[in-house]
Amino acid sequence: MKVDVIVVGAGLAGLVATAELTDAGKRVLLLDQEPQASLGGQAWWSFGGLFLVDTPEQRRLGIHDSLELAWQDWQGAAGFDREDEDYWGRRWAQAYVEFAAVEKREWLKSLGVSFFPVVGWAERGGYLAEGHGNSVPRFHIVWGTGPAILRPFEEKLHKAIENGLVDYRPRHRVDELLVENGAVIGVNGAILEPSNVGRGEASSREIVGNFSEIAEAVVVTSGGLGANFDLIRQNWPERLGKAPTRMISGVPAHVDGRMLGITEAAGGRIVNRDRMWHYTEGITNWNPVWKKHGIRILPGPSSLWLDAKGKRLEAPNFPGFDTLGTLETIQNTGYDHSWFVLTQKVIEKEFALSGSEQNPDLTGKSIRQVLARVLPGPTAPVKAFMDKGEDFIVADTLEELVEGMNNLTGEGLIQFDELKRQIVARDREMNHKFTKDLQVTALRGARNYIGDKLIRVAAPHKFLDSKNGPLIAVRLNIISRKTLGGLQTDLSGRVLSSTGEPVPGLYAAGEVSGFGGGGVHGYRSLEGTFLGGCLFTGRQVGRALSK
Repeated sequence: MKVDVIVVGAGLAGLVATAELTDAGKRVLLLDQEPQASLGGQAWWSFGGLFLVDTPEQRRLGIHDSLELAWQDWQGAAGFDREDEDYWGRRWAQAYVEFAAVEKREWLKSLGVSFFPVVGWAERGGYLAEGHGNSVPRFHIVWGTGPAILRPFEEKLHKAIENGLVDYRPRHRVDELLVENGAVIGVNGAILEPSNVGRGEASSREIVGNFSEIAEAVVVTSGGLGANFDLIRQNWPERLGKAPTRMISGVPAHVDGRMLGITEAAGGRIVNRDRMWHYTEGITNWNPVWKKHGIRILPGPSSLWLDAKGKRLEAPNFPGFDTLGTLETIQNTGYDHSWFVLTQKVIEKEFALSGSEQNPDLTGKSIRQVLARVLPGPTAPVKAFMDKGEDFIVADTLEELVEGMNNLTGEGLIQFDELKRQIVARDREMNHKFTKDLQVTALRGARNYIGDKLIRVAAPHKFLDSKNGPLIAVRLNIISRKTLGGLQTDLSGRVLSSTGEPVPGLYAAGEVSGFGGGGVHGYRSLEGTFLGGCLFTGRQVGRALSK
C-alpha cells in the first residue's frame, strides 16, 4: 500500500495523529518496535489524569477556575527564561492552556471519554501567587483511567485498518530517517523477531529482516527517555543537585530515547535537554513488570517528609506540592532516598498509587469498589504494598519503627530521639486551631475543599496517639518518568532545524517533542499535562498534515 504518512511510535500521540489522518482519508503506515500487546505505550499504564480548566466537574465542587488563572499558573510553573529554546514551547503552552479551557473536554466527551466527579489537586506549589503550582484543583481523572483514554483511538485504528487506510506493523524498529535534498522522505529500519511478551515486558531485539519505506511525511511519536538511566544522568542539570546513583523506573524498558538521536541526525533540533520530570515518592514494585519497576505514591498532604537522616524537610517540601523542588532538596542531601512517616489513619485516606493497574476500581469503572474507598482500611493495592513491598515499615511503637527504618537501609541514619522530638513538636500543633507549622496550615486548608475532605485528606490528628496507629514509614526512591525537552516544533508540529527552519517532511508529537515546541512545560509541570500533551500535539500534527 502506498502511504501518505509514516508514523513512528504507536503510543497515545501516534494513535491520535493516525486517527486524525485517517479521519481525513489519508493512508498511514504505523510502525512500532514493540509487540501489539504494548499498543498505546505508556498511556495504558497511566492514572488517566488530565489538566482541564473551568469544567462542570470543578464548578459542581465550588471551584472557580478561569483561563486567565490557569495561564498565570502555567507561566509560574514553567519559568520560561530562554529566548530561543523557549520560543515555541511558550507558544505551544498558550495554545494548550486555551485548548484545556475551551475545547478539550467537549472533544473528549464526543469520543466517549468521561470523568470521575471529584477533581484532584496536584502540584499545590506553596509559593506566591505567581509561583509554581495549581491555584485550584484541576486534575481530572478519566473514568476508566489510561485504558479509557486510549480506547477511542484504538477503535479508530482498528476501523482504519479494516478500511485499508492503515498498515500497522509492530516489531518494526526505525533506525534511520531517509533524507534527500534536505527533506525527510522515509525510514529505514529492522524487523525484530516476533514476541509474545506481555504489555510492558522487555521484548527481544533479535533482528530477522530489514525494511525501507517512503512517504510524503514522517511523524516521530516515539516518546521520551525515562528508562534510559545513562541518558538521564548525561542530561541531568546541576540545579537539581547530583544525579541519582540509584533510581527505579516508572516506565518500561522500551522508553529508551533512541529516536531523539536518530531524528537529530536527520537535521532536527533538540532543545532543553536538561529539563526533565522525575518523581520523589517512588516505591519498588513488589510485583514488577519491567526492570527496576517503580510505582509512584500520589500522596495527600499529611505525611511527615524526612530526609535520609530523619530530618524533616523544610517548607514547602510537603507531599504533593512541588515535585522538582523536593527532588532538588533530596539530591542536595547527598542521599538518593527520603522517608514518609505517617499513621494508619493517613494511609487509609491519603495514599493512592499512580497507574491504571493500581486502581482497579477506577480502571474497571466499578462504582461499588470506588465507594469502598471510604471504608476503614487502605485500598487493596496499597495494602498489598504494606504487606509485600520492600519499602514499607509498619510498627506499633516509634522505637520499633526507627529500628525497622535503619534495618532497611543498613546505615543506621535515623536517631530515635531526634525523630521523636520532631513528631512531638508537630503533635503539639494539634492542641489548638492556631499553628506556625505551614504543613499543618496546608492540610487544614486542603480540607476546606470538599473533594479533599471527603476522600483525600485525613482529619488532623496526633501521630503518636496510639489510637491513630500503627505507625508507618515508607522509604521513597527517585523514580524516572518524563522528558520535558525534545525536538523543537512549530505549531503545526513541523520539526525545526538548527537554523529555525522546518525540516521538510519531518514532524513530531508527544513526549519526543517536549509535548510541543521542545518544551511546553518549561522547567515544571502542573500535572495532568502529559497525557494531554500527547492528545493535543497528536491532534495538531494530524490536522496539519490532513490539510
